[in-house]
Amino acid sequence: MDIGTTGVAARTVEGVKVYGAGDLEVRALDRINVSFDAGRFTAIMGPSGSGKSTLLHCIAGLDELTSGDAYIGEQRLGALSEKQLTLLRRQKVGFIFQSFNLIPTLDARENITLPLDIAGDDVDKEWFDTVVATMGLGDRLTHRPNELSGGQQQRVAAARALVSRPEIVFADEPSGNLDSKATDELLSFMRRAADEFGQTIVMVTHDPMAAAFADKVVFLADGICIDEMAAPTADSILDHMKSMGG
Repeated sequence: MDIGTTGVAARTVEGVKVYGAGDLEVRALDRINVSFDAGRFTAIMGPSGSGKSTLLHCIAGLDELTSGDAYIGEQRLGALSEKQLTLLRRQKVGFIFQSFNLIPTLDARENITLPLDIAGDDVDKEWFDTVVATMGLGDRLTHRPNELSGGQQQRVAAARALVSRPEIVFADEPSGNLDSKATDELLSFMRRAADEFGQTIVMVTHDPMAAAFADKVVFLADGICIDEMAAPTADSILDHMKSMGG
């Protein structure tokens, strides 16, 4: 599965996600069709309850669609067994969450290389050094999470997501717990990862300033993709969200 040949890193086709049943039924995704370009940085925005995180989780293989299809490259996720899905996530996908999910007993270096260690893969030292230098973590590798600031912890989490050179990185409100300086550092690195390393990044955010780092913004409302914006700026995103009533 080489997403480079398709130009599309991930997509949904008529994706539906329903929670609950009967009177309690919530349709989080409603026959959504959306695609994310390989080697590009895309932000997903929309009002609370619009389906942003649900979409991210279903495309990343963390949750299943009720109907329709989700693809990573040309691989239809619904056709995979749980074991195959786990392998796909391990080999092709990186995750950056709002909560850093670092192991408190491991130092920064061990947290960064954890996915590779679990998979039994060798660490590419040159790439590791590049990621660590870019994230400004060179003098923090022997520190445990409780010895790091929130911004440093999130940069460790971002380095962990990138160290295995995944084909696509999913980020769910990655700057939600960070101050403005740490947010800028993290998003600048994600921007650089797309520009210099050809990384595909798909990020859910509610912050127009964060979304402005992306190549494209996808706007959701009521579980469907209602619009897209190329070359976004914080002001153009804000104007658009006002016109949406979001």
